[in-house]
Amino acid sequence: MAQVSINSDPGEWGWSTDAGERARLLQSPCVDTAPKGDGEASPGGPGRGTTSTLGAIFIVVNACLGAGLLNFPAAFSTAGGVAAGITLQMGMLVFIISGLVILAYCSQASNERTYQEVVWAVCGKLTGVLCEVAIAIYTFGTCIAFLIIIGDQQDKIIAVVAEGPEGVSSGPWYTDRKFTISLTAFLFILPLSIPREIGFQKYASFLSVVGTWYVTAIIIIKYFWPDKEMTPGNILTRPASWVAVFNAMPTICFGFQCHVSSVPVFNSMRRPEVKTWGGVVTAAMVIALAVYMGTGICGFLTFGAAVDPDVLLSYPSEDMAVAIARAFIILSVLTSYPILHFCGRAVVEGLWLRYQGMPVEEDVGRERRRRVLQTLVWFLLTLLLALFIPDIGKVISVVGGLAACFIFVFPGLCLIQAKLSEMEEVKPARTFILILILSLACCDRWWALVSYGVLLVTLGAFIFGQTTANAIFVDLLA
Repeated sequence: MAQVSINSDPGEWGWSTDAGERARLLQSPCVDTAPKGDGEASPGGPGRGTTSTLGAIFIVVNACLGAGLLNFPAAFSTAGGVAAGITLQMGMLVFIISGLVILAYCSQASNERTYQEVVWAVCGKLTGVLCEVAIAIYTFGTCIAFLIIIGDQQDKIIAVVAEGPEGVSSGPWYTDRKFTISLTAFLFILPLSIPREIGFQKYASFLSVVGTWYVTAIIIIKYFWPDKEMTPGNILTRPASWVAVFNAMPTICFGFQCHVSSVPVFNSMRRPEVKTWGGVVTAAMVIALAVYMGTGICGFLTFGAAVDPDVLLSYPSEDMAVAIARAFIILSVLTSYPILHFCGRAVVEGLWLRYQGMPVEEDVGRERRRRVLQTLVWFLLTLLLALFIPDIGKVISVVGGLAACFIFVFPGLCLIQAKLSEMEEVKPARTFILILILSLACCDRWWALVSYGVLLVTLGAFIFGQTTANAIFVDLLA
């Protein structure tokens, strides 16, 4: 696992004197990678990191698994049952894994270490800016979803403590959902979001993985040994329409989206080779698939079509085992919000500096003031939206469609541009024999890769357009 440090120094909250700090802010907080150009000092060679293959698998699994698993039973219901849900996940897994491999290939070819930098280098300025804006919007929406999850789980826990039904407005003022979410956010999330670097994820990642597996185990156990008051609704066996299948894709994309953090993970490996990375992401996605399928299948069969978008809300409040699962989810979300905010804030900071035309080295002195302002604005906006959008399904439907861009569209564009660049490098030589050999030996493979890139972009654009339009006109405006 990557080496990280805990920011216990009070200086972390103060003015920065490190001219390279802003460049590091554009990296994922999940891994520790050497800056470009430092490879000569590394004993492993240029660009070598410290993460083992097993450690890389763990980091990718952790980046993939999270609170999104709570929505998979509802995704199975939306897709039309167990068979449709499994088929949809298995089919999408091929594209998910290939997208991760494409990003590693383009990262190696461009010598860039983050998702947005790879897109900038391979696809150009316009696509790079669109990618950064998409990352900012996605992380912002995910932070809203995290706050909603906190409110959902707290409602159930408070109902047991207060010995009354959750969500009742006539209860004490301190049990009101808006108050509990706000109090938790101000006490825990805001202080963790202000520092310029986040080093606690080494321990938060472990707790998050343990919590995820515990939630999955509880859902499976409750399916085989259900409580008496838990009666399933209608168990669907086929999709209502093909559109219903596509409506389940945002949840799957949201759950499996780890592509933004995958490039730094790849570059943190001791042997950052595309072939090795292919094995890493395949193993990680199989593990994630097992967790998501176990949760999705058992959660759906337990409650049927009546399952809540957040499956834990379907269980009785008094169930102690489920209450522990809710506590794990709250803890996971409390530590995940600052990490997502960190990534989003880094992108916003990069866009701002680029718009102002300020070199990083000349603008470090005002970093603290901007950081605090950006954090407060981000925090308050996400909190307000979470208080007035209580249904997590509506948020997932929006950000899940955007996640399809990171899984399909941008990797597809990178693959197309990378293969076109190979041909452009050959043309200036004007060597007929070289072009002929290239055409005969690699034409089929070249065209196959370009066609696959086009397929990724087309499929991703369709998923994004269809699910986003459905989220806006059906969920948000309903």
